[in-house]
Amino acid sequence: MNTRKWVGMFFKTLIIGGVVGLITSFFVETDDYMTYMQPFDLWNLFGLVLFFVGIGLVFSVVSQTGFFAYLFINQFGLGMFRSFWPKVQLLLIAFVLFDLVYFPFKEAEGETPLYLFVLMSAGLLVYGLFISWIKADQTKRRAFVPALFLMIVMTTVEWVPGLRASGSMYAWLSITTLLACNTYQLLILHKLTNSPSAKEHDAKEAGAGTGKNPASKKA
Repeated sequence: MNTRKWVGMFFKTLIIGGVVGLITSFFVETDDYMTYMQPFDLWNLFGLVLFFVGIGLVFSVVSQTGFFAYLFINQFGLGMFRSFWPKVQLLLIAFVLFDLVYFPFKEAEGETPLYLFVLMSAGLLVYGLFISWIKADQTKRRAFVPALFLMIVMTTVEWVPGLRASGSMYAWLSITTLLACNTYQLLILHKLTNSPSAKEHDAKEAGAGTGKNPASKKA
C-alpha cells in the first residue's frame, strides 16, 4: 500500500461523505430548501448546499480518523488477546448495542418510545452484519468479526458528537455519512493492499494442508 493509494482513498472518502451528507439533507431539512425555492433564491440555496456538503466532509474526516484508529486497535487487540480477540470484540459489540438503547432512552425520560431506540440499534446491527458478510466473502471468514466491530463499535463512537447535538438533523446527517464512509473504506482496503480473496485464501490453506500448490493444477 503506497502513499498514492492512501491519498486516493482519502479524497474518494471525502467525496462520498460530501455527497451522502448533501443527499441526506434533502430528506431531513426539506423545509429549509423549500424556503429558498419559493421564491427561488439561488445565492442562499447555494449557501445551504455548501453548508450540508461541509457537514458531510467533516463527518467523513471523523470516519477516516476512526478507521485508522480501528486498524491500530485491531492489531493491538490481536497482540494482547490473541485467539480471544474475536470473543472480546463480540462482547464489546453487544455492550455498545445495549448502550445505544439504554442511555438514549434514559436521557429521553420517556418522551421517546423505547421501541424506536431498539429499532435504531437493530437497524445498525443488521446493516453491520450485511457489510461484514460481504467483507468476509471478499477476503476471508475470520474478517467477519473485525468488520462487524468497525461497523458497529467504531461507527457508534464516531456518532457520539452527532447524537449529542441538538435536534435530530445532525444525528441523521452524521450516521448516514459515517456508515457510507466506513463501508467504503472497509470494502476497498483489501483491494488497495492486494489482499487475497476468500476463495484464493481457502485454496491456499487447502494447498498448504495437502502439501500441494493449488497453482500447480493449472500448469
